[in-house]
Amino acid sequence: MNNQPSTTRFTAPDLGPAEREQAYSPSSCIGGDYRPFLQQYQQRSDAARVLPHQEHAYGGLPRQRLDLFLPEQPQGAARPPALLVFIHGGYWQELSKESACFAAPACLAAGHAFAAVGYTLAPEASVEQIVQECRTALVWLQHHADRLGYDPARIVVAGSSAGAHLAAMCTLRGWPHDSGLPAGAVLVSGVYELAPLVGTSINTALGLTRDSASNVSPLHYSLAGFARTVLAWGEIETEEFKRQSRAFAQALQAQGLPEVPTLEVPARNHFDVVLDLCEPGTLLGDATLALLASV
Repeated sequence: MNNQPSTTRFTAPDLGPAEREQAYSPSSCIGGDYRPFLQQYQQRSDAARVLPHQEHAYGGLPRQRLDLFLPEQPQGAARPPALLVFIHGGYWQELSKESACFAAPACLAAGHAFAAVGYTLAPEASVEQIVQECRTALVWLQHHADRLGYDPARIVVAGSSAGAHLAAMCTLRGWPHDSGLPAGAVLVSGVYELAPLVGTSINTALGLTRDSASNVSPLHYSLAGFARTVLAWGEIETEEFKRQSRAFAQALQAQGLPEVPTLEVPARNHFDVVLDLCEPGTLLGDATLALLASV
């Protein structure tokens, strides 16, 4: 990747090991048990996957696959639909595309296509390799847009938690030929500077060093030319997750992005805020639908 480093840096507070562990454990705000939310992802995704959809391989590895949902288009439609590409979270080491389809029904109802991207999980893959896989998926989706039936110029990438990090990395300029770059991004409860994870239990599977964390931290790159972006997080999140999102918003604005909507969603936590994606009448849903309609 050919992208000049950014002068913007995330200024983290001086936390001890135990404090940092808690600060980057999003379940610490909800009593420690996040499994009910993962069950919601799966249940809603199972219901969504009853809808007609296609599974495609964008690479040769078992998890390099995506699920694509297409809306019914009226005859004589002026243009193909936009596509929302969702990258799941799970700290790069859990979840799957099969549990990442929950936004598809609302997305289709608004007239847009939806894709859920799978990727190889850590420790089988490094974070850098996972970034490359997600980039490959976006390039594949752009190259096959005309055949599959959505607009290659109207692709918006979205992600939650680790998925927001991956979506941000995929939106950076400086990739070879800048192929497959999305027209917009929706980043929910992300981590954009990974160095604080080194020394936490999260890093056991990731194996990040200070140097490798820097190489995959969006805040360490120039954000010039970054796509139009919505940043969101839940009210019930750790201060470090909120600080990460605010720092990324400030960095985007410093690079000249004229408007960066930042949404702290009341009464939502790190795990359930993303369930509002594409849901009309919610802060995150309305912002996502507005971005999709305008690209």
